[in-house]
Amino acid sequence: FEQDPVLGDLNVKNALEFKAKYVELNPLGKGGCGSVFNGYRKSDKLVVAIKHIPNENIYCTHFDESGRELSVEVAVMLKLQSGTSNSAGSKAPITLLDWYVLPHELILVLERPMPASDLHSYIERRGGSLKESEAKMILKQLVEAAIHLQDEKIFHRDIKLENILIEMCSGTPRVRIIDFGLSCFTEKNSTHKTFCGTDRYIPPEWLSQYKYSAGPTTVWQLGIVLFECLHNKNFSTSSYMKRQIKMDNRLSKDCKDFLRKCCTRDPKERPSLEQIHLHPEGFPDLRDELWTTIRYYISRYAMVTENMMDQDVSSFMGKFGKVVNDSEYNRVLGLLKKSRGVMSEWS
Repeated sequence: FEQDPVLGDLNVKNALEFKAKYVELNPLGKGGCGSVFNGYRKSDKLVVAIKHIPNENIYCTHFDESGRELSVEVAVMLKLQSGTSNSAGSKAPITLLDWYVLPHELILVLERPMPASDLHSYIERRGGSLKESEAKMILKQLVEAAIHLQDEKIFHRDIKLENILIEMCSGTPRVRIIDFGLSCFTEKNSTHKTFCGTDRYIPPEWLSQYKYSAGPTTVWQLGIVLFECLHNKNFSTSSYMKRQIKMDNRLSKDCKDFLRKCCTRDPKERPSLEQIHLHPEGFPDLRDELWTTIRYYISRYAMVTENMMDQDVSSFMGKFGKVVNDSEYNRVLGLLKKSRGVMSEWS
């Protein structure tokens, strides 16, 4: 990736400033886009992760509102932090603390939750698989994080065990999302024709049609994460398509049905993130899509006006791919009017 002038503002942030502010220590890992090191901030000894990305691995750039040219990874992380407090860790996505644009590389200084480990290591320390109850708890947090990304029009594209941190500072596992190096900005129903992600988790629709969309692909990836949480084996799309991967018969029926639904070949048959999120047990039966949509509408828009409902219910339902006939429309409208002004019992 040739860049002259380089991304960002060298007059503000350069190698000397980085070395004056941070100490870099031992390597933590190396991926396809760069290397990550342990480190700390000199002023307060805050532990950080320092990611070095060679310029040739910066494939996409983005212009922000002020006209600055940023790597998409930086732009995405800044978008996710907009409107929040300055304290790191307020949301599931990891926080970008600083970035430095150098002649040959980009340096990201990232929040490093402590104590924490990636989900793959977390599972390995528990014997290679998790109990269904713990997997449900992790899945719920992942779905909430995925909905947050969707609301911000961000497509991570590479959700997998290694890109999920489990933070244990409170004693209860807390999910954090890392590595936005392959992420992009997108609309909910936009189609992507260039695959970016981990090859063995590639969605079937890309193999058959060479295109995929953010929502169904994210659900596919969440299904794979859940599968690998519950089975002491790796998932691969090619093996799954050849029916060489079997589910553990000891799993509950709801769990097995849910896995099949998330990992179905047809992206249109997969549940939406909203459907997954609203089911109290974590594994929706998905037999009544209308009720799921009603619950989502009320939980997100509990304080609504009658005029708003009259105008927007049909378009809102259509937004979730539900064809609304007259009787269903009237049913939804009645339920929403009945719930107007109060927080739903489901939310």
